Amino acid sequence: MHISEGFLSAPVLGVGIVLAAAGTSVGLKKLKEDKIPQAAILSASFFVASLIHVPMGPSSVHLILNGILGLMLGWVAFPAILIALLLQGVLFQFGGITTLGVNTIIMATPAVLCYYLFAGFVHKPGVLSHAACFACGFLSVFFSSLLVGTALMFTQESFLEVAWAVVIAHVPVMFIEGLVAIFCMGFLKKVQPELLPKWPAAQQQAALDNRAKMVEKQV
Repeated sequence: MHISEGFLSAPVLGVGIVLAAAGTSVGLKKLKEDKIPQAAILSASFFVASLIHVPMGPSSVHLILNGILGLMLGWVAFPAILIALLLQGVLFQFGGITTLGVNTIIMATPAVLCYYLFAGFVHKPGVLSHAACFACGFLSVFFSSLLVGTALMFTQESFLEVAWAVVIAHVPVMFIEGLVAIFCMGFLKKVQPELLPKWPAAQQQAALDNRAKMVEKQV
C-alpha cells in the first residue's frame, strides 16, 4: 500500500509531512523505555511483511499488520511505522522519501484509531475478543486503503478509478489481516499476556480479580 514518488501533489505531500510529524511526536512522548524492544520487534515485523508485495499502479498489495501494531503500541505505532517505511524506501525503493509522510499517515492513523476502538475488548473472553481482533485487522487495512484513495483523489480527480481499484484489491488482504490478528492476539494471551495492550478498564478488572484471589487465600 505504498504510494510511489511522482504521483502526489505538493500540497498533499506537505500535509502528510506535517501530520506524520505530529503523530510521531505524540508517539515518541508515549514511548516508555521498557516498551522500546517491543516497538522495535513490531516495527521489524511490519518491515518484513511489506517486502512481499504485488505492484498495482501507484500502489501495491501486501500484508500490512498495522492493526496489530495499533493494538500493541497505540500512538507508538507512528514512530514504529515511520522507521520501517523509511528503511523500505532507502533500501528497496518501496514508496519513497517524499511520500514518507503520506505513507506514514496512511498506515499509522488507522492503527491508532483501531487501538481506541478495539484494545478494550482484547482482554475479554471468547468470541468478543476474537471479533474485536478480526475487526481491528480488517478495518485497519480498509481505512488505510481509503486514505490511499483520498490522497490520490486530492491530487487529481482522474485518480478516482485508481482509488477504487486500491480499495477493491485489498479486500482479500482485509480478511487475511483479520485472521492473522485473531491468531496473534490469541497466542499472546496464552503465552505472554503482559504484552497485550494496557487498557484502563482491563487493568481495573485485573486489579479486582487479584484482590478477590487474595481475599480467598486469606479466608
